[in-house]
Amino acid sequence: MKDLSAKQQRILDFIREFIEEHDYPPSIRQIQQACDISSTSVVDYNLRILEREGHIRRDREVSRAIEVLHGGRRAQRVVPVPIIGTIAAGQPIPVPSADTWSADMSDSIEVAPEMVGNRENVFALRVKGTSMIDALVNDGDIVILEQAAAARDGDMVVAWLKNEQEATLKRIFREGDRVRLQPANETMQPIYTDADNVEVQGRVIASIRRQIA
Repeated sequence: MKDLSAKQQRILDFIREFIEEHDYPPSIRQIQQACDISSTSVVDYNLRILEREGHIRRDREVSRAIEVLHGGRRAQRVVPVPIIGTIAAGQPIPVPSADTWSADMSDSIEVAPEMVGNRENVFALRVKGTSMIDALVNDGDIVILEQAAAARDGDMVVAWLKNEQEATLKRIFREGDRVRLQPANETMQPIYTDADNVEVQGRVIASIRRQIA
């Protein structure tokens, strides 16, 4: 192997450290910003050299697939999950209806495969509000959901209120002919509504904390 330039060594060190911290590799844009490189094309050029010299392995068919071959932890692959909108964790706010929600992969988040498992129709929503803060879901976080029309009592769900044409993120409880949508914030009151006014659109399977710069 040839000696690496200072820039190539910096890139390699950053990839290794990023994988150790996150268990998945960084994007080319993250490498560019962290290593103070002028453009993503320069990053790609140096990655090709690192690959040619046997320091990394790349899979161009998979997003972010960079593996450090020497002196680093092997990164797992990641799964892209589309972020399709914003959901209120507070009082309900209008969002697109179930008929108009669509998976726009132009805005997505990459997660570890085990977070999704074998589930299909998985999507993500950005959270607005603090009503689920005691469930460790805060304003600005992202929740990962599987599309579902039913849920068990106590599940955290996206509930569509048909009459109000609004949706909210809450825990759901059925109480006879009505539904209680319960916040996880002791300062906030639950929402009570008729059972036939509620449509479950998704069940939360994971949440991702907002990155604070």
